[in-house]
Amino acid sequence: MVLRLHDTASRTVRDFTPIEPGRVGMYVCGATVQGPPHVGHIRSGVAFDIVRRWLIARGYDVTYVRNVTDIDDKILHNAGHEDVPYWVVAMRNERAFTEAYNTLGCLPPTYEPRATGHIPEMVALMQRLVDADFGYAAGGDVYFDVRAYAEYGSLSGQKVDDMLAADDAEARAKRDPRDFAMWKAAKEGEPAWDTPWGPGRPGWHIECSAMAHKYLGANFDIHGGGLDLVFPHHENEIAQSKCAGDEFANYWLHNAWVTTAGEKMSKSLGNSLLVSEVVQRVRPIELRYYLAGAHYRSMLEFSDDMVKDAGQGFQRIEGFLTRAMDALGVSSIEVAAENRSPEFDAAMDDDVNTPQAIAVIHGAVREGNAALASGDVAAAQTQARAVVAMLDVLGLNPAEWKSEARDDRLVTAVDALVRVVLDQRQAARERKDYASADAIRDQLKSAGIEIEDTPDGPRWSVSESGES
Repeated sequence: MVLRLHDTASRTVRDFTPIEPGRVGMYVCGATVQGPPHVGHIRSGVAFDIVRRWLIARGYDVTYVRNVTDIDDKILHNAGHEDVPYWVVAMRNERAFTEAYNTLGCLPPTYEPRATGHIPEMVALMQRLVDADFGYAAGGDVYFDVRAYAEYGSLSGQKVDDMLAADDAEARAKRDPRDFAMWKAAKEGEPAWDTPWGPGRPGWHIECSAMAHKYLGANFDIHGGGLDLVFPHHENEIAQSKCAGDEFANYWLHNAWVTTAGEKMSKSLGNSLLVSEVVQRVRPIELRYYLAGAHYRSMLEFSDDMVKDAGQGFQRIEGFLTRAMDALGVSSIEVAAENRSPEFDAAMDDDVNTPQAIAVIHGAVREGNAALASGDVAAAQTQARAVVAMLDVLGLNPAEWKSEARDDRLVTAVDALVRVVLDQRQAARERKDYASADAIRDQLKSAGIEIEDTPDGPRWSVSESGES
């Protein structure tokens, strides 16, 4: 099997061939930390965490870089509004993003560089561009000359003449209204760093070009980020890096947005849902399962009902694993890569097709439940191992989330309520009121809760049929 990835630059699904056999360099645009993360932000983290996990599962040694933009106009605006230094806002929200990544089960990056920690690298890169006449200084600002790079616009499929021109170009002494700032001259009261062109701070795009080069070299395998970054951010990164002599990224991967009521989730629309708030209503593992359930290049509509439905699907997987471990008399299921289904691997090799991969998992769950029902413990064990091995790749192995999976306050409360109802059912059976006992069981089933009577007493789980 060959891993194939959709490359935004070529607009095709291409066979993945790493620069160095067995190793992958991967740069993903991380957070601009002007505020805490909402679900739309964290989708990118989960999507590329799964890409990374699949590369690791295929045997690659992955160097994963995810930057932090800790200085920009919005951070300065928010700091001014709060009357605090910019770094107070940046650090607070960087911690919120780190907490969200950790809560959603994302592996920590190999490197997580901050923009303000790499000013010398940015200055060196800009100097190379100015010396080669791809960049120029004007009034303390440093601009990139888009007309000097013939391929400008190729990533986003635009022509320079069709791009929106800045209306302040003359005042800023730009050569062309579409030229973009690599460096911004210092303004009174703003943080600034010294450069050959005067004090100031970095523009948005120069940081990623500089940091990608520092940590991954002049040529690396994969650059990822949200679809909204194709233009201008990634377009500008390519222009800077290639004009400075770097080959830059071989593959460009972009995840689509999370929407609410059909609109992109954002603070400006007032419809953002903070991760810290959502995980109070749903288990983090179920939120990750929901985010993984759509292909990373597909738009994903968010609602509490949709997350709840996804959660019930994941609970069916958990229920099977619990029953399988009980039947096997074990507390955990040990697996190896060969336990994965070939159909799962084929789905993941097909541009990381997580919806199809999850469908394969549910197929294994159905077969495993059928094996348990027929008393074929060996077959159930085979399917359980397959399920866990596949969940491992998606970062959804319940055993890895043990601390929150069954101890979560909401799940604990639901379990207590169901136990009360089961006690009522047992009392009805003891007084031979079988009609009432059956009615209770039917009511639970209609709510999506399946009851299994065992020698140790009744046990409940979310029903495989998914009734609710």
